[in-house]
Amino acid sequence: MQTIFVTGSAGFIGWATCSLLLNKGFTVIGLDNISEYYDPKIKELRLKTLENYKNFIFYKGDIEDLTTLKIILNSHKVDGIINLAAKAGVRASVENPWAYLDTNVKGTINLLECVREYNIRVFILASTSSVYGNTEKIPFKVSDPTDKPLAPYPASKKSAELFCYSYHYLYKLSTIILRYFTVYGPFGRPDMSIFRFIKKIDAGESITVYGDGKQKRDFTYVDDIAEATVLCLNLDGYKVLNLGNDRPVELRHIINIIEELLGKKANIEWQPRHPADIYTTWADIYEAKQYIGWYPKVSIEEGIKRTVNWYIENRELLMDIKI
Repeated sequence: MQTIFVTGSAGFIGWATCSLLLNKGFTVIGLDNISEYYDPKIKELRLKTLENYKNFIFYKGDIEDLTTLKIILNSHKVDGIINLAAKAGVRASVENPWAYLDTNVKGTINLLECVREYNIRVFILASTSSVYGNTEKIPFKVSDPTDKPLAPYPASKKSAELFCYSYHYLYKLSTIILRYFTVYGPFGRPDMSIFRFIKKIDAGESITVYGDGKQKRDFTYVDDIAEATVLCLNLDGYKVLNLGNDRPVELRHIINIIEELLGKKANIEWQPRHPADIYTTWADIYEAKQYIGWYPKVSIEEGIKRTVNWYIENRELLMDIKI
C-alpha cells in the first residue's frame, strides 16, 4: 500500500484528491494550515469527512515551514507528494503579492528539497491555467508561451513550475505539473463564482459579475480533476499537463443553469472587468490523454446539477459560510 503526502488536504481539490486516494486504499498523510483566505469553516467540514477514514493522518502546518515538513517525513515513509497547498486568487494576489511568493514559491522549494533528501519517487505540483495570460490563441496548449502572467498569483505558479524543472534537471526527480482549469463542484471554494452564485441566488441576494458575462471558462468538475491527479502518481520524468473540460462556456450560461435548477432569478450587479482577468480559457488536453489516458467525464450541466443538489442537501450547514 502506497503512502501519499497531500498538502492542502483541507482545501477543495485537496479534499477531493484525498477522498479518492483513501477510497482506493492509499494511506494519506494530510497537511493544511487552515488559512483564513476564505472561511475556514468549510475546510473544517471537509476535514471531518476525511477523518472518518482510518488510513488518513492529518497534521496542521504550513509548507513554508521546512522543519515541520521534515518532522512529518521523518515519521512516515512517503512514496509521493501532491502539492495542492497554495495561495490562490488572481485579484487577491494583486493586493498582497508577498504572501504568494512565500507559499507558492518558497513552499514548493521546501517540498522539492524534501523530495530530494528523502528520495521520494514523484512530486506533483498543482498549477493553474492563469499562467497562459491573456492570449488570443485557443485552446491553450502546453507548448504555448507562459511568460506573460497578468497577476502575481500566476507569476508565482509559473515560478514554482520552473523550480520543478530545475530539480528534475539537477537531481533527476520526477516532477509532474498539472495546470488546472477553473475547478468547481460540491464543497467548492466559497470565494469562487459558482459557489457564490448558488448561495446568493438561493438567498435572493444580488450577485456581482465583472465584465459583460460573456467571458468563457473551461469549468472542470472536481471529481474529474481528482481522478487525473491520482493517475499522475504513475508518471515519471518531467511532464506538464493541462486538466480542463475542453468545453469553455460563458459565465451567463452558468448563471442560467443555476437559475433553472433553483427556480429563482438572479439579481445581477454589473461591474467593470478586472484587468487581471483572462477573457477566455480553454484546455488542450492532448498530453493528459497521451500520458494517463484521461478525459473529463462530467458535463457542465451535470456538474452544476450535482453541485446545486449538494448545496440544497447541506444548506443548513452552509448558511454560516462567509462568501
